[in-house]
Amino acid sequence: MVVVTGAGEAFCAGQDLKLYFRDNEGDPIKMAKARRDAHEWRWNRLSRFPKPTIAMVNGYCFGGGFTPVVACDFAIAADEAVFGLSEVNWGTIPGGMVSWAINQALTYRKAIYYAVTGETFTGTQAADMDFVTLAVPKAKLMEATMKLARSLEAKSPAAVRATKEAVRSTRGMSQEQAMDYLSAKSESAQFRDREDGRGKALTQFIDEKSFKPGFGDFKR
Repeated sequence: MVVVTGAGEAFCAGQDLKLYFRDNEGDPIKMAKARRDAHEWRWNRLSRFPKPTIAMVNGYCFGGGFTPVVACDFAIAADEAVFGLSEVNWGTIPGGMVSWAINQALTYRKAIYYAVTGETFTGTQAADMDFVTLAVPKAKLMEATMKLARSLEAKSPAAVRATKEAVRSTRGMSQEQAMDYLSAKSESAQFRDREDGRGKALTQFIDEKSFKPGFGDFKR
């Protein structure tokens, strides 16, 4: 389980403009390396992490901060959190995968509106737009995040991993491609399940009558 949050009043204030543009000015090799390094942790590692990932948005989230929010499997924001794509006000675009990332989590109309106007929106609005999983008062943010984390930890790790990979991977597939992929994924998930979560759940549901899907987790 990984929970990503910010230290202080902000979740992420975006890119360090001075570090990127001034310290690397005139050195395209350093700028390219900085872009690759940022993309590696902000998207590749988070989106492909084998365990559940949760973005706990505790405050301001601007620009490049949008990418890790989308990369995480779940996102819980404080009602008071403030989101913004301010790049247009600096005469540039939401780069570094941000433009692509917001299209994965927002409708086209919302994505282009907030990207082109530079207007901000709150955690509550983010939940209403499905940009985050849910929003709660800031005083209850940690409690809500840990509640979700504990509920995920109670489930079969192999099933959770396979399920999140299946949902994420099939988004851009056709029905035929998804059918083939999911058949293979289901078989591989059983092979990788060292705890035999499926077998235990079936025993508890069919034989012992101690487990009812939707009304609790099976006993690991």
